[in-house]
Amino acid sequence: MLTKKLYLSALMTVTTLTSFSQELKKSEDIKAIKAMCGCYEVKFNFAETFQYSKDSINYNPSATKHDNGLEWIELVEDTPNKIMLQHLLIVSDDMIIKHWRQDWLYENTNLYRFDKDNTWKFTKLNKTDVKGQWTQKVFQVDDSPRYEGTASWVHIDGKDYWKNTTDAPLPRREDTKRKDYNVLKRRNIHEITKTGWNHEQDNDKILRTEAGKDYLLAQEKGMDIYTKVADSKCLAAQNWWKENNNLWKNIRTKWDTVFDQNKDIKLEKKVNKKTLYSHLFDLKPNATKDQTDSIIDSFVIKK
Repeated sequence: MLTKKLYLSALMTVTTLTSFSQELKKSEDIKAIKAMCGCYEVKFNFAETFQYSKDSINYNPSATKHDNGLEWIELVEDTPNKIMLQHLLIVSDDMIIKHWRQDWLYENTNLYRFDKDNTWKFTKLNKTDVKGQWTQKVFQVDDSPRYEGTASWVHIDGKDYWKNTTDAPLPRREDTKRKDYNVLKRRNIHEITKTGWNHEQDNDKILRTEAGKDYLLAQEKGMDIYTKVADSKCLAAQNWWKENNNLWKNIRTKWDTVFDQNKDIKLEKKVNKKTLYSHLFDLKPNATKDQTDSIIDSFVIKK
């Protein structure tokens, strides 16, 4: 029979081993997330797979899309519980486009879930439900919200991947072409490979009504393949980021004040006939924080 002293010693040993195991798992997670940084040749592939429209005669499916590009993924922030990755699309040495951004937060409890019509609902999660998990927060090119989801990284059989399902706005490739659905339910898989990483998607195209009723219109398959190449191929993007980093830091700081209110967010589609990204992309690198704050304020609908 164990004495009280031996019992407490055994309990402390188990607790220590559990804590060590959790930290080891977390270090593997961080390694996988940061493996997405660097210079990549990217192939973007999307195909509509199944259609559920009741008006099949007049329904126009999206064309199969094959595209490619060169992207630099910058490690902007690297702390134990938050990793920020900024994607920069290289059109040419003289034309760099600030692309999407992904933030990874450890055991995060605050989520903005996309609803519809440029609206995100704030959700507070239970700490026990996100134990050991990472939230991926994806932002649009203007650093406004896009979609967020939480799940555990999996490291098994030599594979490293993260899988989550969450609602999102229409992708830019569809936003100007399709008006028959307003929510994209995204099943995202980020998998680290020997040659880079893959972003695999199985998506539902959904029409969500004012009453909150969802109608499945179609489904699609997406596979974005990131193949690692020499960092020197992305030197133009690295230099662009050095020149423009302060501008976008001010923009992120302003957005943080919006997110920190922990309230639902609704944004204007356009102000003065221009989108938010158009306003921000027109700015010079030395634009003041007052300028960027004012632009973002004009798009946030006050309730």
